[in-house]
Amino acid sequence: MNTNVGMLTGREADLNFNSAVAHVAGQAARGRGAATQPAEIAPLVPTYAFSTDALRVADRFDAWCRSFAPMVDLSRETRGDFYGSQDLWDLGGLAFSRIKTGAVRYSCRPPQAQSHPLDHWVMTLLLSGHSSTTTSNASFVGRPGVVQIHTLGRKFQGAMSDSEMLMLWVPRDFCRDMAGVLDAAEFTTLDTAMGRMFTTFMIGLAHQVTCMRVDELPRLMSAAREMILSCVAPNADRLDEAQGTLVTLRLEKARQFIQKNLYNPKLGPEMLMRELAISRTRLYRLFEPAGGVNRYIQHRRLLDAHSALADPNEQRRILEIAEQRGFDGAEFSRAFKREFGYSPSDVRRGERIGRPSYAAESMSSLPPEEWLGALLWRLQNDRKAA
Repeated sequence: MNTNVGMLTGREADLNFNSAVAHVAGQAARGRGAATQPAEIAPLVPTYAFSTDALRVADRFDAWCRSFAPMVDLSRETRGDFYGSQDLWDLGGLAFSRIKTGAVRYSCRPPQAQSHPLDHWVMTLLLSGHSSTTTSNASFVGRPGVVQIHTLGRKFQGAMSDSEMLMLWVPRDFCRDMAGVLDAAEFTTLDTAMGRMFTTFMIGLAHQVTCMRVDELPRLMSAAREMILSCVAPNADRLDEAQGTLVTLRLEKARQFIQKNLYNPKLGPEMLMRELAISRTRLYRLFEPAGGVNRYIQHRRLLDAHSALADPNEQRRILEIAEQRGFDGAEFSRAFKREFGYSPSDVRRGERIGRPSYAAESMSSLPPEEWLGALLWRLQNDRKAA
């Protein structure tokens, strides 16, 4: 896929990646290899490339929709030919992709309307084309050269022209210490001097990721975390509002506490009220968008159970896995089927209907249109289990 942004003009010229910097970086990388001569060279970060080009015209858009189904629902106003391509990289704690797509409309349903929602932040840099996003209380336009931030745990909708873009998926637990900052910056664009530094970071990553080795990923994760913390600055009104109400900080603390206590049989509203030092009414209001406190706890336990059942190394009986998470056998089977649309036994047998495997070693065995969903789910569940 063409990632040469040097053809852009005007404001889009901000996307030019300094060739001298790229040359120096390449020289440095070659120098490291010549100087150290390691006994064993680490493998390159694998690339998962998916294109609709090889499919029948009638099947192309449906395959593209399946690729993004774990994140958003796609539709379009015109019929006929469609083209989409995606290069995807698993960066360990983040996912990064270079995408080219025909014009589409997109929508993300609220978590309570999804059987297994993701809660990543998505940082998108358009290289060409334009987009518009609308939420219940905000709207913004995306244009080339400016990073935009979406939150998958919230309801939004929008439209995109024929476009080429870079996308960085950031799991919520990747940067717990700055979740409030990212939440306050959701559904905005980083149209500031510091924001344009993050534009440069994403373009630089696109140039270097194809020659990056897996043993370099820990340093990349540290650099990415620092760049996000430094460059993502919500406007003063939104940040003051988030800090003034403490809603964002309390919700993040509650999520972390629930995840750490999933196996505690006493986990419930009373325990959370003591931990957060808030009233029952405020606690219920905090979790109202997720369908309530008990609904959220059950949802997290079922997701955790699903991950265990899908793990080929997990040899315990289904009943033991259920009881560890506070369910009895019959209750667990009913709740699991309501949540996912299939039974625990289906997952144990490998019949993961509508749900890709999380295991990294299984990525290459999945259909290409399932790669993105499988990676995003593995990032969310691996980090929550950590």
